[in-house]
Amino acid sequence: MQGKLSGEDIKRVTELLRKSGYKLTPQRQAIVDTIISSVGNHLTVEELYALVRLKKPEIGLATVYRTVILMNELGLVSRLDLKDGSARYEMTRIEENHTHHHLICTRCSRVSEFMGDLLEPIEHVIEEKYNFIIKDHSLKFYGICEECAKEEKLKEEKLV
Repeated sequence: MQGKLSGEDIKRVTELLRKSGYKLTPQRQAIVDTIISSVGNHLTVEELYALVRLKKPEIGLATVYRTVILMNELGLVSRLDLKDGSARYEMTRIEENHTHHHLICTRCSRVSEFMGDLLEPIEHVIEEKYNFIIKDHSLKFYGICEECAKEEKLKEEKLV
């Protein structure tokens, strides 16, 4: 779900950092701004670093790592671990009751989002059967995205 963050989301980020005792330094502001402008994307720290450097060339990779880890600990960004060992980050959104779900291409590593809580009936069964209070869940589907499937079909057609 590519979309814009609300003013509430932006305010939440800056307020939570300040309330947690962290200053919003110009470096952190540049990182926060880049994450906010990339909402809906699932960036590695290295990809985020490359984008931040366009605005703040003097920023260091370690600063970006520390800020992303801090934002993850504060619940401002979510970490998505992929099978290839890479971690991607994205802004959390106030309006989501549960983490949204992901479609992950095993060819190009493209990550797409889909909304909808398809697991709600299963959650109720689990809560009843195991006396377990579910707070959140994460669902990832691995497969081949539309673009890679088209490329594969073109390659097959050329061979015929």
